[in-house]
Amino acid sequence: MSRRRTLSTKKKLVLLVSAAAVAGGGAFAFAATSNASSVQNAATSTVCQGLATAFGNNETFIADQRANPDAQSEARIANREAVLAQIKVQQEASGCEVGESAQDSQTVAPPAASTPPAASAPAQSAPAEDTGADAGAGAATGEQVCTGSTVTLSGEAGAPAASSNQFPAGTLLKVTNLDNNKSTTVEVTATSGSCALLNNAAFELVREPGKFLIRNALIEKVG
Repeated sequence: MSRRRTLSTKKKLVLLVSAAAVAGGGAFAFAATSNASSVQNAATSTVCQGLATAFGNNETFIADQRANPDAQSEARIANREAVLAQIKVQQEASGCEVGESAQDSQTVAPPAASTPPAASAPAQSAPAEDTGADAGAGAATGEQVCTGSTVTLSGEAGAPAASSNQFPAGTLLKVTNLDNNKSTTVEVTATSGSCALLNNAAFELVREPGKFLIRNALIEKVG
């Protein structure tokens, strides 16, 4: 007569707890991997959107120059085409769709008479760290302009500068990134398709690591 070995209640309980621990560990690992993937995808999306906006702004500038040419249009167009080529390189390196274009469609602020006074701007509660070369001009507060506009980079090299479709060359603009409270004051040196488009050097002074778009920006006309 054969004897069947049976597990005691205590041993059964130990096996069940062990199995649950293994299953739970696998679920935790899956959840952690999923969360990390989501964060990475969100970061990539932000980078790609910023590059697409810069691409679109430069395309708009080129189109405007071709529609209203002057003696310098050909040189400006050639310069911006080189910028577009550089942005494509950045898009490919960041895993974005190469050549993706998205223009900055934010609403431009109404005339100065209806613009809220600069004293009510959020940045006044905590003075921004001015990272511009001209600390004297950068420390000054100015007239808030282009409320709601985002700020991105043109892809152009050179000393810190900005381009704009609202202000002529020589205008000083103070751009504050309210997400990290950094600001810089730069001179407008060219025309672009948005209120304030920073070149590479200027954008580096106020950007957050890995981001090519400033959504929460304060733009002020100084002087």
